[in-house]
Amino acid sequence: MPLYFSDFHLHSKYSRAVSINMDLEHLHSGAIKKGLHILGGADFSHPKWFSELKSNLVESEHQGLFSLKGKENSEVFFILQNEVATIISTPKGVKKVHHILLAPDFESVSQLNDVLSKKGNLSADGRPIFGQTSPPEIVEICKKVNSQIEIIPAHAWTPWFSIFGSNSGFDSMESGYEDQVKHIFAFETGMSSDPTMNWRISSLDKYLPISNSDAHSAHPYRIGRECSVFEFEKEKLSFKEIMRAMKQKDARNFKFTVEVDPNYGKYHFDGHRNCNFSCPPSETKKLNGICPKCQKKLVIGVQYRVDQLANRESNEKPKNAFPFKTILPLQDLIACVYAKPALSKLVYAETERLTSQFGTEFNLLLFEPEKSLREKIGFKLASAIIANRNGSLKVKAGYDGEYGVLELPPSMILKKNEKDDVSNPKEKAQTGLSEFI
Repeated sequence: MPLYFSDFHLHSKYSRAVSINMDLEHLHSGAIKKGLHILGGADFSHPKWFSELKSNLVESEHQGLFSLKGKENSEVFFILQNEVATIISTPKGVKKVHHILLAPDFESVSQLNDVLSKKGNLSADGRPIFGQTSPPEIVEICKKVNSQIEIIPAHAWTPWFSIFGSNSGFDSMESGYEDQVKHIFAFETGMSSDPTMNWRISSLDKYLPISNSDAHSAHPYRIGRECSVFEFEKEKLSFKEIMRAMKQKDARNFKFTVEVDPNYGKYHFDGHRNCNFSCPPSETKKLNGICPKCQKKLVIGVQYRVDQLANRESNEKPKNAFPFKTILPLQDLIACVYAKPALSKLVYAETERLTSQFGTEFNLLLFEPEKSLREKIGFKLASAIIANRNGSLKVKAGYDGEYGVLELPPSMILKKNEKDDVSNPKEKAQTGLSEFI
């Protein structure tokens, strides 16, 4: 049965701080290069974007999934999706939570938008903000419109806008969604956490941890950097079956997630971006949560928050936990090997060349045989790709909105004017890279 790499959390050009190229055409093109098959349609509550969705998407043979008009024979499909923010004042402070909404059809979205338009200004942002609205209220609103509309807590651990955020979250799914928690069956781990971190909280065992990119650009460097992978017989693929597989945690259909190293995420460690200071939870405790440079409170990151709520040791794995694969984007690997900025022309061109050569980025990073990589790619880059696949790369932890930084060993980085020749046994012996192969 075919695998379907799926990214259910994206944004459109009508969201704040999003690329102007975040449209359906660029998303479709980026998905083909990345190796994605199902994309979140993004921002369906925004009137202009909703109009574009209706004009440019057509029903596919898979009910509840849509094809880009003119690309009906493509294996890239769209699912109707939106991220919304709820804000509510409670005796324990202001709670700000982001939610992913997934809808089965345009009629349901139209009805939902009509209701939501009375809660806030849908034209202001692709990710609308609903003040004086609680998490259970947004769930109830969706379910009254159509019971098939599903709600998934977004980036569950980020400090300010998540169900478990250190600055405005709750301590449990039940306290956040109250009587509507019965409709919550999954949560998005976010880039700053991975499944192993979430396994430490036993109350989360009943929920499926899924991964999405929350991308603000349609480039393969961003979309699909985290995603969830399903396996279906082609004729059975549908919105309803995807939701069923997640609700039932059906290992026959939900296969694994693709994760970045959580250190790569923008909120893994604690710190202050303006002070250029970060630290792990153990150091934060010694500092009493105060930045040593400005004497203000540190932004408490995801690792600290997980430690607060954890009731298991880090090496404990719950029964029936789903597997996952940890990889960084190809563009980051190439940038580090070539010692160039990730957005430079050279790195971009090399990324495009290799993606074209190997079919998709996912095929290259996850499935291309090691022997083939060594025979077709420069030795140092091949070594970095294999180390990436094996989870043996080091990433300096991100904090307070700053991405983590990949740190390759010097032996994997090309020196000035050095050419990365195709690997051979003698070179392998001389470079000392065997520990990564």
